[in-house]
Amino acid sequence: MSGRLPVEPIFDQSQRLFGDGPPDPVVYDASVRALRQRTVNFAAKRYADMMFVSGLDRATADRHFRPRAALIPGGLSGRPVGPTVQDALLAAYRDGRFAIETDGVGRCVTVTWSDPAFGDPIKGSAIARPGYGGIVLGEHHVPRFEPTAISRENADARRGWPIGGAVEKPPTASPTMTAALDAFFASSPGTYGVLIGTPERVLVERYSEFGTADRATPSWSMTKAITCTLLGRLLHEGWFHSMHDPAPAPLWRDPHGTHRLITLDHLVRMRSGLGFPVRHGDGSTTLGFENSAVYQDGTDAFEMAQRMIVATIPGTVFRYVNSGMNALGAVIRAQIERRKLPYHQTVYGMFADRLGMTSYQHSADIAGNFIGSGAGFATVRDYAKLGVLYLNDGVWNGERFLPEGWVDYATTATHTGTSYAACFRTNIDRRFPSLPPETAWAAGASDNRVFILRRHRLTVAVTNETDHPMDLAALDRMIATAIDTFA
Repeated sequence: MSGRLPVEPIFDQSQRLFGDGPPDPVVYDASVRALRQRTVNFAAKRYADMMFVSGLDRATADRHFRPRAALIPGGLSGRPVGPTVQDALLAAYRDGRFAIETDGVGRCVTVTWSDPAFGDPIKGSAIARPGYGGIVLGEHHVPRFEPTAISRENADARRGWPIGGAVEKPPTASPTMTAALDAFFASSPGTYGVLIGTPERVLVERYSEFGTADRATPSWSMTKAITCTLLGRLLHEGWFHSMHDPAPAPLWRDPHGTHRLITLDHLVRMRSGLGFPVRHGDGSTTLGFENSAVYQDGTDAFEMAQRMIVATIPGTVFRYVNSGMNALGAVIRAQIERRKLPYHQTVYGMFADRLGMTSYQHSADIAGNFIGSGAGFATVRDYAKLGVLYLNDGVWNGERFLPEGWVDYATTATHTGTSYAACFRTNIDRRFPSLPPETAWAAGASDNRVFILRRHRLTVAVTNETDHPMDLAALDRMIATAIDTFA
């Protein structure tokens, strides 16, 4: 014997007596090279989204882009841990060693980070295809599925909004409302547009110089509210029995496994407990909770989410992560395919197309999964239709679209200690001090939001460019002015 002690295994390797055992757990690579790879992958997606989904020209995309490095996932506190590559990224970007190549014909972007001191250049790419958003390929050259054309239903362009696509010109805004809008846009230069409406009509609609009524704009985690609403639709159709049943994710097959303690409710309320070991460059390991890797890794997001370990007892701890919503995405896909239905067309047909959200499209991952946690796109007019559905208690065009009681369920915070509900956020902590505490909103990174003010029968949709600051105090005043003006 060499005298060396055996390496302590990270995971339980004992033979399972029942079932299939837990899924092979994923380990997050937090080495510097892996972080740089994720950084170029995300930059490629950003450009693919801006140019080939939102339709910005290259010069505008260059002005909008903000270099952002991948961070090492943190623990329950949410704070990233370990070294950052942001300073190295900014230096490379400044010195011209962070090159972005765009191919308009192939709708492809390739990003190269060169650093002589680090070794070979690191490359990452993304493509965009209609109906699939920007697809991160990373180090791969092609996706693992064929992004064929998806048959979509178009809204009746002659019928009035929100059921159709025709928007009657809003009345001239009052001087007070105009001043509030002016102040908001002046202090939030990344804003694409704002729409304020009721279930009957658009009351206010304004866009920036780069925002238009027909421009699909990023949502990021507002997509969680859309995925959750699709789940509500499937619940209403009888595909699921209860939100409190175990989540039937395809890889969670062991009836005795800890993953089977995770319910659908835990997934949408960010209480699944899903996390993963993070292996650092020095060989140490910490516990992390995924929040951005799904937009940075050229991998199967649904598989990765299901391979998370159960790090906290399901239902006990709130931790905002993307993995739970992508495990839910795997559940939804499995239910669709179990019924022999076409996956991509069914996702659109059961939600967005039924609401006439013609512009809406999910981003897909390299395996063709519609990412359940974020990165969807739509016009401001179509985002506002989500708000109208919730203002109408889940009824659309005279038909019950969501189960009775669903709107209360989805927009009520779980309990004190967090304002998070079921993929919506609430105002019980008075994040917006001028708005009622029962106000709820779909929330996305960079302050993309769809507000639901049920007492006042108003919805407000606002979209913003990624990584651009928004003046939330001015947004608060603008919505409060709308309440005073229209309610």
